[in-house]
Amino acid sequence: MADSDAPRTVPTVVPRGRHAPPLEVRLTVQRRRLFEAAATVFAKRGFADATAEAISREAGMSKATFYEHFANKEEAILALFDEAATECMRQMALAADETFDNYPEHLAAGTRAFLRTLADWPDAAQTLLVEIIGAGPRATERRDAILEAFADAIYHDNEVTAPKYGAPRFASRDDAFACVGAIVELASRQLRTSKPADIRELEPVIDRLMLGILQQG
Repeated sequence: MADSDAPRTVPTVVPRGRHAPPLEVRLTVQRRRLFEAAATVFAKRGFADATAEAISREAGMSKATFYEHFANKEEAILALFDEAATECMRQMALAADETFDNYPEHLAAGTRAFLRTLADWPDAAQTLLVEIIGAGPRATERRDAILEAFADAIYHDNEVTAPKYGAPRFASRDDAFACVGAIVELASRQLRTSKPADIRELEPVIDRLMLGILQQG
């Protein structure tokens, strides 16, 4: 993976004493560690059984530090969800900026970037696609908004890019949302059941799905 395409990481250990970095840097590192710990705890225990204490312990921090960043575990899962969704969309946007010989290759690059990000961050993927569903009304509302954002991004990309390749357009935004819904359910099933064994094996299925809907449009 090229450096520009790699998921962003922040060091999780910082110097202390007079060599300590500024407060803003320390808080960023703490938040990153808490994100990683929350993803692990949510993936292992599920949202219902996760606790602030378990997340703090996984991060090697005190509960007081957890509460400096999040009011409760609901705030933590919402923040982690936003972070994971943003990273997926960032990777897909990077892939869309490349030049390809034909439109199917363009679509496949976006699919590959999405699945690669989930494969690189399996615990965060579990939060993004599975655990968020049981995290309450606010989480449901946030999930709906993100799915709409994904659908809008796919629709807009098709609107701008398809004419360059003489490729078909989505008949409506609902068609784009249907693709997103199916993709999310396929990925969610893989995370829950390990079918197929590697989430990246879904790439040809997703490509056929999108091309099929576009051809009908």
